[in-house]
Amino acid sequence: MSEEVKSAQDLTNQLWSMANDLRGNMDASEFRNYILGFMFYRYLSEHQEDYIINEDLVEISGDETVNEAYIRAAAEDGEEDYLEDIASSLGYAIAPNDTWASIIDRVNSDKILPEDFQNMFDNFDKNAQINTNASGDFTNIFADVNLSDNKLGNSTTSRARALKNIVLSVDEFNYLGENGKDILGDVYEYLIAKFAGNSGKKAGEFYTPHEVSQVLSKLVTINESTVDRPFSVYDPTMGSGSLLLTVQDELPDGNTQGAVQFYGQELNTTTFNLARMNLMMHGVEYQNMTLNNGDTLESDWPDGPDDQGIDHPRSFDAVVANPPYSAHWDNNDNKLKDPRFKDYGLAPGTKADFAFLLHGLYHLKSTGTMAIVLPHGVLFRGAKEGKIRQALLEKNQIDAVIGLPAGLFFSTSIPTVVLVLKRQRDNRDVMFIDASEHFEKGKNQNVLRSEDIELIINTYKDRKDVDKLAHVASLEEIQENDYNLNIPRYVDTFEEEPEIDLDKLTTQMKETQTQIKQNETELISMLNELKSDDPKIKSDLQHFIQALGGDSNE
Repeated sequence: MSEEVKSAQDLTNQLWSMANDLRGNMDASEFRNYILGFMFYRYLSEHQEDYIINEDLVEISGDETVNEAYIRAAAEDGEEDYLEDIASSLGYAIAPNDTWASIIDRVNSDKILPEDFQNMFDNFDKNAQINTNASGDFTNIFADVNLSDNKLGNSTTSRARALKNIVLSVDEFNYLGENGKDILGDVYEYLIAKFAGNSGKKAGEFYTPHEVSQVLSKLVTINESTVDRPFSVYDPTMGSGSLLLTVQDELPDGNTQGAVQFYGQELNTTTFNLARMNLMMHGVEYQNMTLNNGDTLESDWPDGPDDQGIDHPRSFDAVVANPPYSAHWDNNDNKLKDPRFKDYGLAPGTKADFAFLLHGLYHLKSTGTMAIVLPHGVLFRGAKEGKIRQALLEKNQIDAVIGLPAGLFFSTSIPTVVLVLKRQRDNRDVMFIDASEHFEKGKNQNVLRSEDIELIINTYKDRKDVDKLAHVASLEEIQENDYNLNIPRYVDTFEEEPEIDLDKLTTQMKETQTQIKQNETELISMLNELKSDDPKIKSDLQHFIQALGGDSNE
């Protein structure tokens, strides 16, 4: 484990312990919004402070702090110009009296009022409108920090006290690792995972376990040796955005600013806000992310203007997704005209799995790769799903079917499958991999180890039959199975019992019986040699010897 990772995990554990002490009777999934929200506000404020220093936006006199100089300069010259300058570059702007340093000063001097916290967020929203190109990235991003929640306290004063304690706790930590590198993004990611682990089935709404994200990300970047252009990745059910960030990690030089263009959509507003924070906390600039709060299946998104200014669907180098499994959706007949579905048909109203798949495939470049996690039912269910599956196979768009172990996710214990799709392929076979037995069993959740992930990716790359693990099936073979993709039809993992040698077994049984008889005889002989004047002991020995079939007259 690297020092950087260890530092991030240690700091996360401290923050987690602090959060448990502060949240009282509040559910972990609710308290998450306060801890992560204030962490993000601190990040934005300190990021703005760095900008003020680097751009020499204010002149610092004597022993003034940057924040003090900012307050003085804004008072002397008027803060409007400063806010416009900052917003034009960062996409947001925080007024001098609302900076993290200003809030901490008022908290420490006990001069902060309960309404100051609300004003802080309200003013941030107002200033988020200054840069119209970035307003969609920052407006209402703190809407889920409910400052009037009675679970924080029964009175205004008690709620203010609770908020002050949260702010002071968040301010306490240094987000630099042992090597001086900023580890705030990693800490944020670990905290999201911890909150997910304590949110039960709700966690499935916003978090994909990192190891599963790694599998998907490696699959869609497998042919990327160098990034000589902005690599575009889209997640139509992005949750907290962690899967998008993992794709960046798997790209060569992916962490270079501007190397990746992120696109994502999320239905749940709270989770959408979490994703915006998560990407920015990992250093993603607002210009490099296009995120939307909306229903992926109800109305198609994203689109953008072409050279003539006409909107048209965007397509991406990679599409990754872990959608809600077998969700209900409105599959009315009007959607038969929808270009996403018209060539394949509509998924059942009670199982939207293929609807999510077709949406993602529609937005995939002809040279791109898509990886999506779904329940095993999509491999073999008939009726409408059977027709969609057949169409995908006949269009030669299913590249691989990878069975994962059960118990990997917070929200469900069922085994899942990864489908790898391409819009255009040269080969017409399908790679089947059964990785269902390759994992480490955990107390509450199973985990893919690094060697398990490596096995899956290397097997996919090699594209060869491997006994008990993988099979490359021709289209003809799949057609013979009526387009059923159930993995056991193609990968035989059955372990035959070794053939029993009856003659050898009979001999062994006879030898065992002879040995038992010999041992009994020796034991009886030893017991008869025992002498005791105690009538009870003597009686017990006689009964024991008789039970073994010996002579107890001695």
